[in-house]
Amino acid sequence: MKKILAGVLIILAGCTVFYFAQQGQNQRTVVKSDSYEASAKEFESDVVTYLDEDLDVCLEGKSLANFGYNLYVNESMQLMASREFFEDILNCSVVEYKDGKVLVERGETQIALDKNSDTADINGDEIKLISQIIFDEDGNLFIPVTQLSEYIDYKIEYSLSDSMVNITRTGDASYLPARYDMREKGRVTPVRDQGRYGTCWAFASLGALETTLMPMEENIYSTDHMTLNNSYNLDLSQGGEHTMSIAYLAAWQGPVYEEDDVYGDGVTDSTLEAVKHLEEAIVINERDDEVIKGAIYRYGGVETSLYLQMNYTDDYSRYYDENNFAYYYDGDRKPNHDVVIVGWDDDYPKENFTREPENDGAFVCKNSWGEEFGEDGYFYVSYEDVNICNQSIVYTKLADADNFDKIYQSDLLGWVGQMGFGTESAYFANVYTAGKNEELAAVSFYATAPDTKFSVYLVRNFKNEDSLTEREFLMSGEMRYAGYYTAKLYEPVELEDNSDFAVVVYITTPGTERPIAIEYNVDDRTAQVDISDGQGYISLYGEAWHSAELTQDCNICLKAFTNVVNEDED
Repeated sequence: MKKILAGVLIILAGCTVFYFAQQGQNQRTVVKSDSYEASAKEFESDVVTYLDEDLDVCLEGKSLANFGYNLYVNESMQLMASREFFEDILNCSVVEYKDGKVLVERGETQIALDKNSDTADINGDEIKLISQIIFDEDGNLFIPVTQLSEYIDYKIEYSLSDSMVNITRTGDASYLPARYDMREKGRVTPVRDQGRYGTCWAFASLGALETTLMPMEENIYSTDHMTLNNSYNLDLSQGGEHTMSIAYLAAWQGPVYEEDDVYGDGVTDSTLEAVKHLEEAIVINERDDEVIKGAIYRYGGVETSLYLQMNYTDDYSRYYDENNFAYYYDGDRKPNHDVVIVGWDDDYPKENFTREPENDGAFVCKNSWGEEFGEDGYFYVSYEDVNICNQSIVYTKLADADNFDKIYQSDLLGWVGQMGFGTESAYFANVYTAGKNEELAAVSFYATAPDTKFSVYLVRNFKNEDSLTEREFLMSGEMRYAGYYTAKLYEPVELEDNSDFAVVVYITTPGTERPIAIEYNVDDRTAQVDISDGQGYISLYGEAWHSAELTQDCNICLKAFTNVVNEDED
């Protein structure tokens, strides 16, 4: 964080000099003295030295220290921010294209960038960039936040007395356009057909997942494999839900490519390995249209559920207008079908629905009934539908399959239930046995409600539950939404060969009395749970520990990820 802050103040100083020089051009000529360059370098050095102290970067006064965003200052003294920073903090839509072009949008502002150009097109006007966008050696995008901030309604301020850099909004709080359609941005994969099987949940999950990397990667993932190779007791004829999808993905059971395990042929290949690894999925458990729209805009398609009074494309429903492809349900039936929301239109006419809602507006939904249904497979659902978005899932981070070498886990069913001590805080731990030449690189777990804060610890050479009091701090952070998260350590930690180690998490989840996600046998679908494969512990204060398997008949949802270090390396 200190390096990030150093960069922030450097660029602020640079911007101040640039601003006053430009303002003065209309009045007088600015001439640099012979000592200007040396003084500038000395000033920059002083700033960096000063900012090695404990400072903070804030958004509207709220610290960002625990969120771990990547920022740096380049040779032009420009603050460069990661794509994630633009999406999460500045509320921008960032779309990367294969040819090196990047589209940044916020509200009605569109900024077209190109890695091969030092100019930017902003709503049709061209400006010269002090620094152009770059991709690092890992392919991560960095964008010049300082120069572009004014066009997306932000400014950066530094308070020396408060030891704080603060990012503040200068324009309207709303950053969403009145209409947005991922189809027009090349951010959706082709519509597919589930047929008469009960697999809408898997099509919706994978359809949303596929948008995460679009349009850079257009991957079609196998619904057959997700349905038949998860750890739940179900088949193609049975329905499912997002918890099964997240568990399958988080356990590295998938996804695999559709071409390697074709849908509906009655055959699956359980030996296939995941071609991508899920690192993060957000679960939004309450209806909030602005949050849903923001998720679509910034991250990708949103998986959600509806009650459809049709079973397939050729069925009739009094709630569906076939001419306008418009659906609105206002009854009391619970959801029975999953779809992917890929856009919205605030002005979609209420008159297009067979049962007219009170107001205009609709979500654009991708179905899994083939292109013969609706508008080439898509349809419009009224904002006033009683079920849509009451629970929504967004797959926000999908990594290549080599992000980590090994996974340690015992929770193949994922988040089935919750456990705690009647308070919003608790400790939980899992014990694993390291192999040879391994470094602990990350852990993953669930936040069971929004605004969860956490700390991660390591116990080396675990002997028994008393060892859990001898933990060393590794990192801390927080999550704004419920969901599945991977917490990457600041630095990998070397593990002793063939030793037992424990990862420990202290979690605080406001508004809940059971903050720990667990897997256990709750019905026929979870009957295959195996609680003999783990060694988990829970504690209220981190002092007295209790076995999750022996006392609660459950496994703790807490995974560990390691990398194998070449023993010949220095």
